[in-house]
Amino acid sequence: MPRIAGVDVPGEKRIDVALQYIHGIGKTTADRLVQAIGVDAAKRAKTLSEAELSAIAAYIDKNVVAEGQLRRQTVQNITRLRKIGCYRGLRHARGLPVRGQRTKTNARTRKGKRKTVAGKKSVKEMR
Repeated sequence: MPRIAGVDVPGEKRIDVALQYIHGIGKTTADRLVQAIGVDAAKRAKTLSEAELSAIAAYIDKNVVAEGQLRRQTVQNITRLRKIGCYRGLRHARGLPVRGQRTKTNARTRKGKRKTVAGKKSVKEMR
Protein backbone atom coordinates (compact mmCIF):
# COMPACT_ATOMS: atom_id res chain seq x y z
CA MET A 1 0.00 0.00 0.00
CA PRO A 2 1.80 3.13 -1.14
CA ARG A 3 1.43 6.26 0.95
CA ILE A 4 0.75 9.47 -0.98
CA ALA A 5 -0.04 12.84 0.65
CA GLY A 6 -0.53 11.18 4.04
CA VAL A 7 -3.03 8.62 2.74
CA ASP A 8 -2.54 4.89 2.16
CA VAL A 9 -3.85 4.34 -1.35
CA PRO A 10 -4.91 0.79 -2.34
CA GLY A 11 -2.06 -0.95 -4.11
CA GLU A 12 -4.21 -3.32 -6.18
CA LYS A 13 -6.02 -0.52 -8.02
CA ARG A 14 -4.88 1.42 -11.09
CA ILE A 15 -3.03 4.59 -10.14
CA ASP A 16 -5.66 6.91 -11.68
CA VAL A 17 -8.32 5.24 -9.49
CA ALA A 18 -6.11 4.89 -6.39
CA LEU A 19 -5.38 8.64 -6.37
CA GLN A 20 -9.11 9.32 -5.94
CA TYR A 21 -8.85 7.95 -2.38
CA ILE A 22 -7.13 11.22 -1.47
CA HIS A 23 -9.63 13.86 -0.29
CA GLY A 24 -9.78 16.61 -2.90
CA ILE A 25 -8.70 14.52 -5.89
CA GLY A 26 -11.44 13.33 -8.22
CA LYS A 27 -11.41 11.62 -11.58
CA THR A 28 -10.50 14.68 -13.65
CA THR A 29 -7.72 15.81 -11.31
CA ALA A 30 -6.30 12.27 -11.13
CA ASP A 31 -6.28 11.98 -14.93
CA ARG A 32 -4.53 15.36 -15.32
CA LEU A 33 -2.00 14.46 -12.64
CA VAL A 34 -1.10 11.14 -14.28
CA GLN A 35 -0.73 12.82 -17.69
CA ALA A 36 1.39 15.68 -16.33
CA ILE A 37 3.82 13.32 -14.63
CA GLY A 38 3.90 10.88 -17.54
CA VAL A 39 2.98 7.75 -15.59
CA ASP A 40 0.96 5.05 -17.33
CA ALA A 41 -2.60 5.28 -15.95
CA ALA A 42 -3.06 1.50 -16.24
CA LYS A 43 -0.16 0.84 -13.85
CA ARG A 44 -1.09 -0.57 -10.44
CA ALA A 45 -0.29 1.64 -7.46
CA LYS A 46 1.93 -1.00 -5.80
CA THR A 47 4.16 -1.25 -8.90
CA LEU A 48 5.13 2.44 -8.90
CA SER A 49 8.77 3.25 -8.27
CA GLU A 50 9.91 5.58 -5.49
CA ALA A 51 10.72 8.25 -8.07
CA GLU A 52 7.18 8.11 -9.49
CA LEU A 53 5.63 8.23 -6.01
CA SER A 54 7.74 11.24 -5.03
CA ALA A 55 6.84 12.97 -8.32
CA ILE A 56 3.13 12.41 -7.63
CA ALA A 57 3.48 13.71 -4.06
CA ALA A 58 5.39 16.79 -5.26
CA TYR A 59 2.74 17.51 -7.92
CA ILE A 60 -0.05 17.24 -5.35
CA ASP A 61 1.76 19.55 -2.90
CA LYS A 62 2.41 22.15 -5.59
CA ASN A 63 -0.79 22.13 -7.70
CA VAL A 64 -3.67 20.57 -5.73
CA VAL A 65 -5.43 21.60 -2.51
CA ALA A 66 -5.97 18.20 -0.90
CA GLU A 67 -6.42 16.29 2.38
CA GLY A 68 -5.79 18.24 5.60
CA GLN A 69 -5.42 21.61 3.92
CA LEU A 70 -8.74 21.19 2.07
CA ARG A 71 -10.56 19.95 5.20
CA ARG A 72 -9.20 22.89 7.20
CA GLN A 73 -10.26 25.32 4.47
CA THR A 74 -13.80 23.88 4.44
CA VAL A 75 -14.13 24.17 8.23
CA GLN A 76 -12.86 27.76 8.10
CA ASN A 77 -15.39 28.65 5.40
CA ILE A 78 -18.29 27.20 7.43
CA THR A 79 -17.05 28.96 10.59
CA ARG A 80 -16.91 32.26 8.69
CA LEU A 81 -20.49 31.81 7.44
CA ARG A 82 -21.71 31.06 10.96
CA LYS A 83 -19.84 34.03 12.41
CA ILE A 84 -21.28 36.59 9.99
CA GLY A 85 -24.77 35.19 10.62
CA CYS A 86 -25.79 34.70 7.02
CA TYR A 87 -28.56 32.32 6.01
CA ARG A 88 -26.18 29.53 5.02
CA GLY A 89 -24.32 29.91 8.31
CA LEU A 90 -27.54 29.63 10.30
CA ARG A 91 -28.54 26.48 8.36
CA HIS A 92 -25.14 24.94 9.12
CA ALA A 93 -25.49 25.85 12.81
CA ARG A 94 -28.98 24.33 13.06
CA GLY A 95 -28.01 21.18 11.15
CA LEU A 96 -30.53 21.76 8.37
CA PRO A 97 -30.09 21.54 4.57
CA VAL A 98 -28.05 24.49 3.31
CA ARG A 99 -28.80 24.58 -0.41
CA GLY A 100 -32.53 25.19 -0.58
CA GLN A 101 -33.86 21.64 -0.26
CA ARG A 102 -37.30 21.08 1.21
CA THR A 103 -37.54 20.08 4.87
CA LYS A 104 -41.23 19.27 5.33
CA THR A 105 -40.46 15.80 4.00
CA ASN A 106 -37.07 14.19 3.39
CA ALA A 107 -33.92 15.97 4.71
CA ARG A 108 -33.39 13.02 7.07
CA THR A 109 -29.65 12.96 6.44
CA ARG A 110 -29.21 16.47 7.85
CA LYS A 111 -31.99 16.43 10.46
CA GLY A 112 -31.19 13.01 11.89
CA LYS A 113 -33.56 10.31 13.12
CA ARG A 114 -37.22 11.29 13.47
CA LYS A 115 -38.30 12.70 16.83
CA THR A 116 -41.95 11.85 17.36
CA VAL A 117 -44.11 14.68 18.67
CA ALA A 118 -47.36 13.83 20.46
CA GLY A 119 -50.41 14.49 18.31
CA LYS A 120 -53.36 16.69 19.25
CA LYS A 121 -56.05 15.28 21.50
CA SER A 122 -59.35 14.60 19.77
CA VAL A 123 -62.59 16.22 20.98
CA LYS A 124 -63.91 12.88 22.36
CA GLU A 125 -60.82 12.31 24.51
CA MET A 126 -61.06 15.77 26.07
CA ARG A 127 -64.46 15.08 27.74
